[in-house]
Amino acid sequence: MADQKPTRKKSALGRGLGALLEDSPAKESKKDILPEVNKTGVADILLSQISVNPFQPRTHFDKEALEELAESIRVQGIIQPITVRKLDANEYQLISGERRFQASKLAGLEAIPAYVRTANDQQMLEMALIENIQRENLNALEIAHSYQRLLSECDLKQEQLGDRVGKNRTTVNNYLRLLKLPPSIQAAIKEQKLSMGHARALINVEDIEDQLAIFKKTLEEELSVRKVEALVKALSEPRPSKAETPSLDPVRKYEINKLQQKLASHFGTKVSLKANAKNKGEIKIPFTSSSDLNRILEILELI
Repeated sequence: MADQKPTRKKSALGRGLGALLEDSPAKESKKDILPEVNKTGVADILLSQISVNPFQPRTHFDKEALEELAESIRVQGIIQPITVRKLDANEYQLISGERRFQASKLAGLEAIPAYVRTANDQQMLEMALIENIQRENLNALEIAHSYQRLLSECDLKQEQLGDRVGKNRTTVNNYLRLLKLPPSIQAAIKEQKLSMGHARALINVEDIEDQLAIFKKTLEEELSVRKVEALVKALSEPRPSKAETPSLDPVRKYEINKLQQKLASHFGTKVSLKANAKNKGEIKIPFTSSSDLNRILEILELI
């Protein structure tokens, strides 16, 4: 009996230390604070430990598209990990991948694979904006706003911005110029009723009334980018002085130029068509010889 007492005490002591090491809150906390990272630098983090990014450039996510992504995640899992930054023990904040984060919640996941980064608020904003810009389904205006935020809130210059997003300075500037367009044109770009090509042509129109007139015609007649560029180009041609005759608006001038081209094609020679705002004008059809004149008269069915 005397031999059993120390043995039982030793066994109890050993089991007690093991229990402390196994069930220690400190060990659990350490496990939570430092999630297991695989060889690619990705850790599985509980969704409940992640808060959304307050600097997220996108404020609207299509519900139907989100449901489709959630279904894909249920079947295939997360293909591309999200990126987070560590705030505190068991607390993370999303840097990029909010659609995947929200869709994972819809899919019923408890944890999500993530890259853990160290970043301050400005770096958070910059990473979120750049990741957002690299998405394929952004419209031109969303890209323009993201560029503007990178310049103003991240204190970048246009050259630095171009390096960050992989674009030259001219391309960056073309997007930024969209923000100077009237609200109605910006709304059309946002709603994808107007392409970047159309918008770039309209940017070059200095007079807002002319700009809006061409914009309205573009939507009503579904004009191609080339036709809009032709309308804009017509504005740069010399206009008659107000003393001579009232000037034509750009839409009317475009229509006259288009008709002039049709007449030239019909008669096979250069045709001059002039008209004023009162719809008065003249048509000139030159000929180079008597045979050329006869050809034109035949077209007119006069001989």
